[in-house]
Amino acid sequence: MTSALKKLTEAEYLRTEESSPFKREYVDGFVYPLHAQAGTKGKHGVIALNVATSLYRPARGRGCQIYASDLRVRMPGGLRYYYPDVLVTCENVPDDALYAEAPCLLVEVLSESTRATDLGDKVRAYQELPSLQGYLLIDTEHRAVRLHRREAGGDWSEHYWEGQGEVELPCVGVQLSLDDLYEGTRVPPLP
Repeated sequence: MTSALKKLTEAEYLRTEESSPFKREYVDGFVYPLHAQAGTKGKHGVIALNVATSLYRPARGRGCQIYASDLRVRMPGGLRYYYPDVLVTCENVPDDALYAEAPCLLVEVLSESTRATDLGDKVRAYQELPSLQGYLLIDTEHRAVRLHRREAGGDWSEHYWEGQGEVELPCVGVQLSLDDLYEGTRVPPLP
């Protein structure tokens, strides 16, 4: 039986992540395996795929790249690494990159096991990224989405839609309806 959790350096995390059988997020020296965040359901994957598919061509048209849960984002200072469900970046990311540092749009599809972190710690952490223009959170229990958007002066605004509506996503200049986001699911409107 192991005693206390062992802290890893950033270099140790990056070195061991390549050989890990599962993805792990790194927060202040501690590693959190994503497989422990079970509880995601089929609708989670469908929604993430809907977003990635809708953003792919517009992002490429602007010289940007889109990643669907396979590339982590490195927070300033290297003390945190997260795997968002969808990441859009216009930085030059090599094919063998371990992470992106300058995403312009991040998307998290909420699940029971990640909801608190996605709505709390990640909002604050992601807003520290100078390149980030928007952070979209998509609910899986009800048709509701929340967009944190960086305004021209650098302040952040929060926008919320439920049931129906059109969400204009910064960075890629795409407008998606809630019908687009939830296509192929039976996620109900809020009661």
